[in-house]
Amino acid sequence: MYIHKEGYKIIFTAFIILAVLSVINWLTNPLLYLEILIYIGLAGWFIWTISFFRVPRRIVNFDSNAIISSADGKVVAIEEVNEPEYFNDKRIVVSVFMSPFNVHVNWYPVSGKVSYVEYHKGKHLAAYNPKSSLDNERNTVVVKASNGEEVLVRQIAGVMARRIVSYVKKYHLAKQGEEFGIIRFGSRVDFFLPTDVKVQVKIGDKVTGKKTVIANFK
Repeated sequence: MYIHKEGYKIIFTAFIILAVLSVINWLTNPLLYLEILIYIGLAGWFIWTISFFRVPRRIVNFDSNAIISSADGKVVAIEEVNEPEYFNDKRIVVSVFMSPFNVHVNWYPVSGKVSYVEYHKGKHLAAYNPKSSLDNERNTVVVKASNGEEVLVRQIAGVMARRIVSYVKKYHLAKQGEEFGIIRFGSRVDFFLPTDVKVQVKIGDKVTGKKTVIANFK
């Protein structure tokens, strides 16, 4: 496990804030028990900030027929919908909600060529809100697999998230399990899949990025 490069500046800033607040607490707090509670709270906040940017080292079991999860989190929706941004037809969407305590790095679900990438500014509704897929700040990535099928992955910022970081470039040769971005704080990832895939997860399942197979191609 290591700390993601996007976290360096934030962790350093958090450390400075922690130091300043600790000094203020020490100088001004007249109650020892309250002073200790504040120290504990500040330490917890700092530890959480560090842990948010953790990146686990995981080995991918490559499978050209499998669509693996791009994120850690919980499956909150599986349904057939019309995808209006790229496909403009029916797709199976699998939505994974990432809590503030999940790993927030995102990985390619399949290997292939990136055929589309588009960032959209937007609102910051709760990530579990169905409207967040089209109304929130989001980044859409489409990868065309070797079998000719395309998988759309949409990074969606939530209430706490204020920045989607994407390293994707159009026509890039994506490798299954390779990192393509990170969402800072609570968020969601939607997978828009061909309607004939065999979904391997159900609502409520906890999934692990680079590990859990969310669906198989026909």
